[in-house]
Amino acid sequence: MGSDALLGKVVTARLAGEVTMKTTIRTTLVAVLLLAAAAPAFAQVDISGTWAQRPYTDSLGYNPGNGPTPVDYTGMPFNESGLARALALSYDTQIASDDRRCVLYTVAYMMQGPQGVRIWAENDPRTGEPISWNFGFGGVLSPLTVWMDGRSHPSKYAPHTSSGFTTGKWENDILTTYTTHLVAGSIRRNGAPHSDEATLTVQWIRHGDLLIVSGRFDDPIYLDGPYHLARVYQQTGGAPPRAFGAPCSGGSEGVAEGTVRHHLPGQNPFAKELTERYNLPMKAVLGGRESMYPEYRKTLKDSYVPPNKCNTPNLRAGIVACGGPGTYPTLPRERP
Repeated sequence: MGSDALLGKVVTARLAGEVTMKTTIRTTLVAVLLLAAAAPAFAQVDISGTWAQRPYTDSLGYNPGNGPTPVDYTGMPFNESGLARALALSYDTQIASDDRRCVLYTVAYMMQGPQGVRIWAENDPRTGEPISWNFGFGGVLSPLTVWMDGRSHPSKYAPHTSSGFTTGKWENDILTTYTTHLVAGSIRRNGAPHSDEATLTVQWIRHGDLLIVSGRFDDPIYLDGPYHLARVYQQTGGAPPRAFGAPCSGGSEGVAEGTVRHHLPGQNPFAKELTERYNLPMKAVLGGRESMYPEYRKTLKDSYVPPNKCNTPNLRAGIVACGGPGTYPTLPRERP
C-alpha cells in the first residue's frame, strides 16, 4: 500500500469520526431542548393564595379611613395639567354622586388601599402551564388578569376598563407585569389623578410569606416623570382578605344627581392643611418632578421649621391627638 493510499484512509476515518461526533452533539442538544420545553419554566415561583396588606411602607395609604389628606401630593411628579386637575377635584363629594357611587376603582387605586389580595392561576389543561395569573383586590369584583401566554396588547382604540389589559413574564423568580388600557382614575387614595393613557409596570417578588410589590406609573398627560410605589403583603394561610364595599348598592348621600362637585382655581379649602399642620412649604405639598429626589431637601432647609413635638395629648391646648408615636400634633380643634 502506497503512502498516498494510507494517507487517504487516515483522512477518511478522521472525517467520519468528526461527522459522527457532530451528529452525537446535535442529537444531544435536541434532546436537551425538548426536555427543557416539556419542563416548567425555570425560576417561576408560586404566588397563589390570600395575602393581607401590611403597613410597612405607607400607613396612610394602607389604613382604613380617608387615607392621606385631600391635598397631599408630596413626592408626586405632577406637571401643570396634573396639578390643576388634582386641585380642582372634590374627591369625597365626587364619589358620593349618584352616577359614580358604584363605579369600580382602577387597579392603580386598589393596589394602594387597605384591602388584601387573593391570587390564583388559570392553567392550560394540556400542559399545566399558567395561561394567566389573577389578582382580586378586596374581593373579586374586578380582578386584574395577567396574561402569560405571549399575547400582545390590543390597539390603543380598544376599550379601557378599571382593570386594563395586562401581560406578564418571569424574570428569574420575579413576575413583571405591564398594564395598559386603564380608564382615568386615582393614583393616590386622596384622588390624585391619572389619565386613561397611564401605564403601570409592577414587579411581584416573593420572600417566604411576604409578597413585595414595586410599581411604576407613567402618564404622559398628568405626570412629568415616573411615579413609584412600594407595597408589602403577607400570606394569611387561607383566611380570606378583607373586602370593602361589596356588593355596592345605591342610596342617596346628599349629592344631587347631575352635580359635578369641584373647586375653582385657587379655592381648594384643603390646600394649606399640611402647611398649617406640619409647617411644610406649599411647594413641597404640591409635589413636582424635583420633589421626588433626596436633593430636594436642600432647597427647603432655609425655609422649613419643624413643628414642636407632641409627646402626649394636651386637652387644655386643644390638641386631642398626636400625629404619630411621639411625633407631631394634629391641628387644634375646639372642645365640645
